[in-house]
Amino acid sequence: MPLNERDRIEILMMIGVGDRMRTQQEVCRLFHEMHPDREPVSQSTVSRIERKYRELGHVRDAPRQGRPKINENVQQDVILSALENPHCTVRQVSRDLNIGKSSVSNIFKKVKYHPYRVRLIHELAEDDFDRRTEFCEYMMDHNNQNNGFIANILFSDEATFFLNGHVNRQNTRYWSQENPHWMQEYHTQHPQKLIMNLCVTLWTHCIST
Repeated sequence: MPLNERDRIEILMMIGVGDRMRTQQEVCRLFHEMHPDREPVSQSTVSRIERKYRELGHVRDAPRQGRPKINENVQQDVILSALENPHCTVRQVSRDLNIGKSSVSNIFKKVKYHPYRVRLIHELAEDDFDRRTEFCEYMMDHNNQNNGFIANILFSDEATFFLNGHVNRQNTRYWSQENPHWMQEYHTQHPQKLIMNLCVTLWTHCIST
């Protein structure tokens, strides 16, 4: 168990002054007699406490290194930033308040703020339900005719860039303690966008026919 400042002062008093000074062994034995339920101190510990007092004039702990703690005012500023603009990013708050991004993230985590993603909702036309049914029937018929039909479809990964100012939902968040069920409705299923495929989508069944 580490010694606190009060324990160190007690050890200094046990050491004494002048012709009444005790040896380090005597101090260790006396400390253990007064605190039998605690771990005995070593001679090196007593020596280190005595040397620190002679050099510095006190036995307090040295200031800890590292980043200073974020005060309550800064924490409130971070929370207010999320309340005023739930779509703000950690980088943006960090830049505006001149604090580290990790500090902003820790504050959000402390107050249980989560970055929720936007949910895109497409407007459905009257004939969209029939088209969905037709597509399902088409896929089921081809799969019944060829059991390996689904396995012959290769799905590609792609990056989408919208040309109408819309931000990709992967880069958009809504900071809140509860899920706001944030949705954005599109009036068309075919917005202007540029799609860059990372690999070619290949329907081997269609090519073979």
